[in-house]
Amino acid sequence: MTQVKQARLGNVTPEMSEVAKQEGVDEAVILQGVAQGTIVIPANVKRPHKNVGIGKGLTTKVSASIGTARGSTAYEAELEKLACAIQTGAHTIMDLSIGGDLDFTRREIISRCNSPIGTLPIYQTFTEITDKSNALDMTEEDFFKVMEKQAQDGVDFMGLHCAMTLKTLEVAKKQGRLHDVVSWGGSLLAGWMLYHGKENPLYTNYDRILDIAQRYDITVSLADGLRPGCIFDSLDRAQVQEMIFLGELVDRAREAEVQIQIKGPGHAPLSHLKTTVKLMKQVCKEAPYFIFGPVVSDIAPGYDHITAAIGAAISASFGVDFICYVTPAEHVGFPSLEDVRTGVITSLLAAHIGDLEKGHKKAWDWELAMDKARNPWDEATQKQIALDPTKLGASSNMEGSYQCTKCGAKCAKKVLAEYFGKPISYC
Repeated sequence: MTQVKQARLGNVTPEMSEVAKQEGVDEAVILQGVAQGTIVIPANVKRPHKNVGIGKGLTTKVSASIGTARGSTAYEAELEKLACAIQTGAHTIMDLSIGGDLDFTRREIISRCNSPIGTLPIYQTFTEITDKSNALDMTEEDFFKVMEKQAQDGVDFMGLHCAMTLKTLEVAKKQGRLHDVVSWGGSLLAGWMLYHGKENPLYTNYDRILDIAQRYDITVSLADGLRPGCIFDSLDRAQVQEMIFLGELVDRAREAEVQIQIKGPGHAPLSHLKTTVKLMKQVCKEAPYFIFGPVVSDIAPGYDHITAAIGAAISASFGVDFICYVTPAEHVGFPSLEDVRTGVITSLLAAHIGDLEKGHKKAWDWELAMDKARNPWDEATQKQIALDPTKLGASSNMEGSYQCTKCGAKCAKKVLAEYFGKPISYC
């Protein structure tokens, strides 16, 4: 029985109770959100783990993506990145492996992770097909065998390009985009559709997808195959057309009592962020919004963790619920261990800034605790609550009792401190 069905029956599940405690809200808030579809709790029935709530009224969450590259079998390196991402504070993990033994890698990740795990089943489908021949030889059954296998392993949420149809591809062509289809899985799927002259099998077999999701209580994460790949393609007709299909698929998932969230949008200028978020929330009836980026400028390869963090923070303030991290390696190469750490930290910071603007008490209490620890200077407390404690090293000039080595008795800081009745700060 899915979380949605339980919620609509008025039953508070252990998962809902755990999320309510984490968020500091009444269980009734979580119950109502899950029942209405504005909150999801990715929790495959096959695998117990720490539960995470995503959606309206909750703190903004961060997901870290790892996975083997094409032609690579270095799964141990990805397991190191997994440990790094979790230790740094990522709330969920996505396995995007496209190289080596994908089943083995995924199962190792799942066995070592006590957080929700997400995948894109189409990645494994196309990887296995292209290892034998080429992507155009994929059959619908190939995809569903992979989806069922991943569900059986315990995957909690799945990215699925269900709303990219022949119609949306036609709109994209007429639009004249600078970047046609930038999603790896989405581009191969689009090529398959055009070559065979067939509709997207994930769209035509959506009920079958919902059946698998319902049996395992998998959260469907509808990915936008036509997300803009540069800021000039943002909010074009193809993106908006796909949004309309996404909204229809949200309705069908909710009718089937399946948890669902929406993913997007890739790249967008600052002026488009509010419109993008509000439009998606309106069309998809407040389904949780899982964003990749959005990267707000395309001129800074190697710094896209910063351009994405800017976009994510502002988008979160407008109602985004879930952030997919972007590392410094985006548009440059494959992320290193340090890239993963940097990506998680910058995304967590973006999420926190968004939560401040949303007015979350937990976010403001965190800020207040840090501000109090800075006056008087309390480095031990700062290390306990800092987003990245490793940046607070030994600072001998700011530790211990106040001693002015230059001013002597005539110290302006001392006079100021006495005036305000506060401890003396440092010259």
